[in-house]
Amino acid sequence: MNIFDFAMKMESDGKALYEKLAEETSVAELKSIFTLLASAEDEHCKAIKAMKKETPAASAESKVLENARNVFQELLERKSSLDLLKEDPDGYRHALKFAIAGIKLYETMAAKETNGETARIFTMLADDERKHLEILENIYDFVESPKDYLVWGEFSNLKEF
Repeated sequence: MNIFDFAMKMESDGKALYEKLAEETSVAELKSIFTLLASAEDEHCKAIKAMKKETPAASAESKVLENARNVFQELLERKSSLDLLKEDPDGYRHALKFAIAGIKLYETMAAKETNGETARIFTMLADDERKHLEILENIYDFVESPKDYLVWGEFSNLKEF
């Protein structure tokens, strides 16, 4: 199985999940977060397509992926999980878990792979997924930042310098 095809399918499934959640949620903040997450998944898929073009096809083939499932596949198959996520105020935390699971998946595949060049591609995808995780964290910080403020009375005596 081609590593990049697997990775693009995972990103496509992630985009589909976030679009579905954004469409079904009634919470405006979650709708905004899920829409941004879908967009981030789409951008990540484009980056993987670019990597695929630059990599020889033979080194991107791996038997390790034959029984692997992407991190979004199971969730898309279970409707009850989607019902819980679409109203969860911390829904973005699930997105972070998916990104972390993707990193672990690629790292596990790299450890199992016997071909050094193919293992390097898995490692490269894990590193790329780490960057994607940082983007997801930044999206959440951006959406949540208007809510963060200091309200403790013990700090009321601090003066600006």
